[in-house]
Amino acid sequence: MWGINLQTTVSKPIIFEGIGLHKGLLSKLVVLPANIDSGICFKRIDVEAGNKFIPAVLNNLADSELCTRLANSDGVSVSTIEHLMAALTGCGINNAMLEIDGPEVPILDGSALAFVKEILKTGIKLQRQSLKAIRILKTVEHKHGMAWAKFQPSTNPKMSFSIEFSDAAIGIQSKTLDLSNGSFVRELCDSRTFCRYSEVEAMRSKGLALGGSYENAVVVDGKNVLSPGGFRHSDEPVRHKMLDALGDIALAGYPIIGHYIGNRAGHGITHGLLRSLFSDEGNFEIISCDKETVDNLPGSGVKLSEVCKVA
Repeated sequence: MWGINLQTTVSKPIIFEGIGLHKGLLSKLVVLPANIDSGICFKRIDVEAGNKFIPAVLNNLADSELCTRLANSDGVSVSTIEHLMAALTGCGINNAMLEIDGPEVPILDGSALAFVKEILKTGIKLQRQSLKAIRILKTVEHKHGMAWAKFQPSTNPKMSFSIEFSDAAIGIQSKTLDLSNGSFVRELCDSRTFCRYSEVEAMRSKGLALGGSYENAVVVDGKNVLSPGGFRHSDEPVRHKMLDALGDIALAGYPIIGHYIGNRAGHGITHGLLRSLFSDEGNFEIISCDKETVDNLPGSGVKLSEVCKVA
């Protein structure tokens, strides 16, 4: 069925339950099929008054620390959306309604693995509407201090990322991937969020990481990895940064055909890059995808058997 230039949604509802990383609250998330051209939208079913819907688009970005948070004009919000958004992008889902009964997406194991597995196990439904994408036409950069990110023109979606930490367990890491044809599912989706042990108490004093544990984050202390089993990949931290970036650039509303390059970039840098991209219509064009273009998007033709194997 793949290789056709059509939009997609999930074939039936998918349920996830778990605590949020930062607030530590239990919530239930249901990923539902959605109509053509509806994009990705959250619905806070626990909210009794006001607008419950929060489209996952750049205009709804809200201030937050250490995660990506969306809020609508009524102030209804949902946070820590980046892993779920990366999973939807990496599986090629264009339209979905995300019903949630709390303010934060479940963190699960700290990666996008469970989301990806269930989406691919449940199945993907083609919709009778052509798919559009954003093609990068010019190099666009956003910088703050030593951290920066940029988009460059590329025939395929690509990503390069570099990080540097004083903890020897992480050190200097860099990775480049062509994101076409399921490489997210094979290479990135199982990489977990990570933090330094020295930062845990500071985060909790700010009301963050209240739901964090060694089971849903990789904690490092100097040269030691404190989480049981250690890293899933020797370069798991940079892979997770790439996962986060893919989830954040999904707020463009369309797949992006270009090369994202990040250096020490966090959520704020990637959000700033998106704003810089859309500040000038000469930076990009919106195209109707032909078969060849769709074949090179991240979720094209991906199969459950390709998902990262975690011991």
